[in-house]
Amino acid sequence: MTETVDLFIIGGGINGAGIARDAAGRGLSVILCEKDDLAQGTSSRSGKLVHGGLRYLEYYEFRLVREALIEREVLLESAPHIIWPMRFVLPHSPQDRPAWLVRLGLFLYDHLGGRKRLPGTRTLDLRRDPEGAPIKDAYTKGFEYSDCWVDDARLVILNALDAAERGAKVLTRTACTLARREGDLWKVEMTDTRTGASRIVMARALVNAGGPWVNDIINRVAGSNSRRNVRLVKGSHIIVPKFWEGAQAYLVQNTDKRVIFINPYEGDKALIGTTDIPYDGAPEDVAAGEDEIAYLIATVNRYFKQALRREDVLTSFSGVRPLYDDGQGNPSAVTRDYVFDLDTAGGAPLLNIFGGKITTFRKLAEHGVQRLKATFPNMGADWTAKAHLPGGDIDNADVPLFLEALAQEYPWLPRHLARHYARLYGTRTRALIGGAKGLSDLGQNFGPQLYEAEVRYLVDHEWAESAEDILWRRTKHRLHMSQSQIAAFEAWFASNREARSA
Repeated sequence: MTETVDLFIIGGGINGAGIARDAAGRGLSVILCEKDDLAQGTSSRSGKLVHGGLRYLEYYEFRLVREALIEREVLLESAPHIIWPMRFVLPHSPQDRPAWLVRLGLFLYDHLGGRKRLPGTRTLDLRRDPEGAPIKDAYTKGFEYSDCWVDDARLVILNALDAAERGAKVLTRTACTLARREGDLWKVEMTDTRTGASRIVMARALVNAGGPWVNDIINRVAGSNSRRNVRLVKGSHIIVPKFWEGAQAYLVQNTDKRVIFINPYEGDKALIGTTDIPYDGAPEDVAAGEDEIAYLIATVNRYFKQALRREDVLTSFSGVRPLYDDGQGNPSAVTRDYVFDLDTAGGAPLLNIFGGKITTFRKLAEHGVQRLKATFPNMGADWTAKAHLPGGDIDNADVPLFLEALAQEYPWLPRHLARHYARLYGTRTRALIGGAKGLSDLGQNFGPQLYEAEVRYLVDHEWAESAEDILWRRTKHRLHMSQSQIAAFEAWFASNREARSA
C-alpha cells in the first residue's frame, strides 16, 4: 500500500530542514528528501554569521533587519553550542561613507531588534585601542558592534535531527524526480541516487525548498508554473592563516560600497568574504574564481598592515544564493527577504520558497507552515521560538560553564578535544563519548582531533555517508589535517563502509 503523509519537502538545506522540524513538531507527518547530502549546497557555503544585515539598512530593509535581529537572540538561546557572540570592528573610511551615517546605522542596529544579550556599539580610537593594531595608520577611527557566528552546516543537521526525532523521515541521497497532483493529493516519485531504486508516496501538501533549484523543481519536477523567479548570486570566500591578535572580527568597506567580513575561524585561521556576482551556471558547478580571490585579497590589503598574498589562501569555497528576483540591477541591492508562492489552483497545495537568509530560517519555516493552515486546520501551534535545538539545552546557555562540567566528568579528556565536542555537539557530547574511560577508548585517531568515536557517531546519528560529509560539513577537520592524514582517513572510511554494507 502506498504511504500517504501530510507534508513532502524537497530540499535538505536550511529552509527545508527548518520546515520539516517545525511541521513535525506540530504533529504533521513529514518526509524530507535531498538529492545529495544535507547542507551540501548553499547552506554550508555561507559567511557563517547569524546577523541582522547591517548593510541592508542602506536599502531601507527595516522589517528584514528587525526580524533578523530578533531571530539572532532567539537562535543564540536555542543553540549556544554552535552559535556564539562575536565583536566586529569596522574601521572608518571617510571616502566611502560619512562617520555620522555609519554611527546612525549602528544606533538603529543596536535598537531595532530589542537587543538583550549582546553588548552595544562603541567608538574606537584605532591609534590607541588594541583592535586597531593590525589596521593601517591611515585609519584612525572605528566602531565595534555585536553579531553572532554560526556553524551553518551543523545548523541544518540539527534541524533535520530534531525533525527526525519528532517523527519526520529524512531521506538523503534521494532525488524527487516527479510530482503530479492526483485530486487532493500529490503523487511523488523518489529515486535513491545510490541504488537507482524508486518509490512512490502520496502527500497532502508539497513544499519546494530547492534553493537555487527552486524554479527547476517548479517546472521540471512539479510541472507547474510560477510568476516568481530566483536570481542566482554567487558568493565566494577564502580561508587564510589568521593574521591578527584577539578574538574580534573585522568588517571593511570597499570602494564599490560592498562590505567584506574578516572573521576568526577554526582557531588559527580567518574566513574572508563574500563577493556578490550574478551567476547563470549550474549551481552544483559553482567555484571561486581567481578574480574573486584577487578582489578579496585587495580589499583586505586596503586596510591591514600585513599584506595578504595569493599563496596565503589555504582554500576557497563558493555558494549560490537563491535571492528573490525583485528587479534590482545591483546584486548587492537585491532583497535578502523571503517570498512564498502558494499554488492551490490544481487542488493539493504547492508551497514554493524564494530567497531567505540563514538568520531568518526559523521565522521563514514558521511562516511557511502557517501558510498551510487551511490544509491542516488541526495542526499544533507555533512552538520553535522557545525550543532548543539538539545539544543546545545548556543551562543558561553558558558554554564555558558546560565545558567545566565536562572537565569534571571526563578528567582524561584534553581540553581542546572537550571544546571541539562541546562546540559541535553540546549536551550530546556525552552520547558521543559513551562509556569511554580514556582516549584509547575513543578508537583510532585520524588527525589532531578526529577519533573513531566521532566518526561512528556521525554515521549512526547524522546521516554521514562519505569522508567529505564528515571532514567538511559535519566538522571542519579537513582544515586541520595533512593531505596524507586525509587520504588515510578516506581509505579507512571507504573500507569500513564496504564492510558495513556487506
